[in-house]
Amino acid sequence: MKNGLSNAVKSARAVCFLLDDQGKMVGQSTKWVVGQNHTSLEPKAETTFNFVMTSPQPFTTTNLTAKVSFSRVVLDGDKLADVTKAVSMTAP
Repeated sequence: MKNGLSNAVKSARAVCFLLDDQGKMVGQSTKWVVGQNHTSLEPKAETTFNFVMTSPQPFTTTNLTAKVSFSRVVLDGDKLADVTKAVSMTAP
């Protein structure tokens, strides 16, 4: 995650969907990826986060795709960012 905004990101919550090769969701996880331990993500700074997926049943394939979206981004000063406009996703 890279902060391309002019404000620090105080906290951010992301949702990760795990999809099989036919696009069917086989797992989901939601967690705060910024803001743990009271740390912010300063402008132009980058961070890495990992999701751990659990499933009540074994995965039937290893050809899985992860889709990540942000559901809430709180900026410095407790302002909410409009995730539909302020957040863009790019592949590495």
